[in-house]
Amino acid sequence: GAGAMGSQIAMVCALAGYDTDVVDIKQEAVDKASEQLHSRMDRDVSKGRRGIALPHTSLGYGNGVARLAVTETEQRPTVLGLIAAGRMTPDTGTVRIDGFSDRGALRRRVALVDAPDVSDPAPNVTVWGIVAEELMFAGHPASPRAVKQWLVAHDAAALSRLPIADVAPAARLRLLMELAVLRPGVEGLVVVSPDRHGGHPQRWWQIAVGFADRGISVLVIAGAAGLAGIEDRQPPPASPAAAAAFFSRLRIHMLIASTNTEKAMAVYT
Repeated sequence: GAGAMGSQIAMVCALAGYDTDVVDIKQEAVDKASEQLHSRMDRDVSKGRRGIALPHTSLGYGNGVARLAVTETEQRPTVLGLIAAGRMTPDTGTVRIDGFSDRGALRRRVALVDAPDVSDPAPNVTVWGIVAEELMFAGHPASPRAVKQWLVAHDAAALSRLPIADVAPAARLRLLMELAVLRPGVEGLVVVSPDRHGGHPQRWWQIAVGFADRGISVLVIAGAAGLAGIEDRQPPPASPAAAAAFFSRLRIHMLIASTNTEKAMAVYT
């Protein structure tokens, strides 16, 4: 139906990936529904001319939950990660945290982890050097003794002299995520393209779920190829309403139209 409730249901279904038709016996109802749906989608987040850098997409993540966002091409995962973590302003739409558009709060409360050419460590830097630097940035003691104690406490002492490029994928991800949550005020992690390092997807997904079990919001952005190897993934909320109902404290909603949006626009009399 093309009424207020039917239109919203249609939008949620389309964003969830279902083919959706809006039907009504009155042409004016059909026209109104079409206008309202397009108006809603016009506020969605995208980047680049005609969404080339990041097409219209929709996701949300919050406390105690690991979410997986799937996007392809070399550039788009990083662009999505930058927007989700408040490091980049979208060309269209709004990113909200706790219901408000506040990029400063996003940057303070969400850490961007291992984003290519943005937050990934240089490949020749040793694990020891990375830990020392991150301890310093987090306001912790960064003396050789403090670095050694941190590495031992996180079962990473054997990795201390290895360049980060030579660390196994799962160990690399766990290390970088543990360092990211050291920073004061960080409540969420956006992990970009962990699949690019290899390894079984279930391994890095289990790490993400483990952090979520500690009460940290985790958004993992990866390619579609890794989906088949993840058994217990949870899809991101399909709409702001679904996200708001699910997340109690840290609520981050990105309104992005999926490629199925036009299916929701197909209205018939």
